[in-house]
Amino acid sequence: MTRRDVSPATRFWMEFAENRLALAALMVVVLVVGAAVLSPIFAPQDPYDIGKLVLGDARRPPGFVGAGGYVHLLGTDAQGRDLWSAILYGLRISIQIGVTAGAVAFVVGGTLGAVAAFSGGRIEALIMRFIDLQLSFPAILLALVLSAVLGQGKWQLTAALVAAQYAYFARTTHGAAVAERAKDYIEAALSTPLSSRIVVFRHILPNCMPPLIVVATVQIANAISLEATLSFLGLGLPVTHPSLGMLIANGFQYMLSGRYWISIYPGVALIILILAINLVSDQIRDQLNPRLKR
Repeated sequence: MTRRDVSPATRFWMEFAENRLALAALMVVVLVVGAAVLSPIFAPQDPYDIGKLVLGDARRPPGFVGAGGYVHLLGTDAQGRDLWSAILYGLRISIQIGVTAGAVAFVVGGTLGAVAAFSGGRIEALIMRFIDLQLSFPAILLALVLSAVLGQGKWQLTAALVAAQYAYFARTTHGAAVAERAKDYIEAALSTPLSSRIVVFRHILPNCMPPLIVVATVQIANAISLEATLSFLGLGLPVTHPSLGMLIANGFQYMLSGRYWISIYPGVALIILILAINLVSDQIRDQLNPRLKR
């Protein structure tokens, strides 16, 4: 059986699996997401249950056997929390915020870009000039300002990330939708009684999906990185919501005293997750863009 005899989805997966680095990165992403979702099962301790914390176990090195009777594989932090458990819970929060922010930005930005490309004229100029103005500022700067204005909290941080990222989806969708708008099948659809909204959402947007999927994977990684940065600076999540950025911030002051594990291990987990997502995104981009195929 040749590749021409299989479905497009199967052919896409066969091509993806040929890149061993991308396949390994995908396995890492699946394992990390699975461990984060099932963190109450894999974590030996609920790191944010105050009743289970032992201050006498604070800042213990990796491999220490705590008062609870289990081994702290990665050590403990300044509050006596098991660092392995804290990282698993932190990954769950970071991934949740990153995926939520990326999905909402995908919908908002994709809709704006498609509407601008289909409308044309002043509406297109107004929307795209505003998008261009926003893209002239770094996303981290917009996220910092919005987080300071909205305050701490999961939904406030998600809203700040969406506002900082939707413009990338809008610009990508607009470029793809303009090319689709000039094709004959769109002109044929417009000659029917179909409404403009149906033409946009049924015909234009589905054909803009390949570049949007690539942008979505990149922006999810960026959202996770931005969340960690804002939480590290004290503008993201409160201390009651563990995230990787918050864990890194909690141990930063102990770095010079030799207790490196409190910050290093959450930082390593963050780097591995973002790197794996970006490697998967690169492979998806290469497969969806024929010009990049070898």
